[in-house]
Amino acid sequence: MPKVKTRKAVAKRVSVTGTGKIKRTKANKQHILTKKSTKVKRGYRKATTVDSTNVKAMRKELPYI
Repeated sequence: MPKVKTRKAVAKRVSVTGTGKIKRTKANKQHILTKKSTKVKRGYRKATTVDSTNVKAMRKELPYI
C-alpha cells in the first residue's frame, strides 16, 4: 500500500492539540474591518476547534498529523 500524501495547504493552516482535536484560526479578519465592531474583531483573534461534522474530512487530508 503506498503512502498517503498530506495536504500541505491544510497542514499549514491547522494544528493538533494535545487531546487530538484540530485547531484552526477564524475567518473574516482580513479586510472590510471598519464595519465590524471591536468586540467581534477581538473574537476573531482566538483560535477555535474544527467542527465535529468536518473532522472526518480533515483527518483524511492530514493522515499523519
